[in-house]
Amino acid sequence: MLSITDLSAGYGEVSVLHGVTLSVPAGRVIALVGANGAGKSTLLRTISGQIRATSGTIEYRGQVINDLKPDKIVAAGLVQVPEGRRLFPSMTVLENLLVGASAPAAKLECAASLEKVFAMFPKLRERRGQTAGTLSGGEQQMVAIGRALMAKPELLLIDEISLGLAPVVVTEIFDKIADLASSGLTIVVVEQNTALALEAASYAYVLEHGEIALHGVASDLAQDDRVRKAYLGI
Repeated sequence: MLSITDLSAGYGEVSVLHGVTLSVPAGRVIALVGANGAGKSTLLRTISGQIRATSGTIEYRGQVINDLKPDKIVAAGLVQVPEGRRLFPSMTVLENLLVGASAPAAKLECAASLEKVFAMFPKLRERRGQTAGTLSGGEQQMVAIGRALMAKPELLLIDEISLGLAPVVVTEIFDKIADLASSGLTIVVVEQNTALALEAASYAYVLEHGEIALHGVASDLAQDDRVRKAYLGI
């Protein structure tokens, strides 16, 4: 579904990604792990069109999308849940969710998508008239994921899902990711909690200094001495 070849990108004169190559098969959960500053979030932002690649190619369903604007990428079915949620705090839960259904195809199925989001996160149905800024961190993350689902994604990019959340909430959110994966949605997860990410994924890539340092079956990487020492504290 997604193929990245020799991708380099950064911010102005600062180069962050250096020749990254990876692939994401349809229907799989892929984890991107690594230390802070390794380039994980930059990679997702480049895939979703927020940052322009300086070299290399990004192919989504066989189409090169390097030059597509973010709204066109979303309309094609590639949607990101950003780090830090990025909600509109003065807007209600419902209003934030409806922002996700901005593409023409998503608008046609808006009501059905909203029901699916409320079925997945019943708390959001209860709080649909509440402003997003007054929600707990976990509830805000639910809104962020729900907003992305309103766009009818075929490939979902999730950036730092556990950031600032209590462990019990993180577990609940990862359970929902497992449910989405079971439904056939393709997911790429960037996560600082390496143990959780490797448990949730079938395959994983380890980024170091903007390059792919290791990759393989997630369960195998969880037993790799280099990963255990560097990222799992073992």
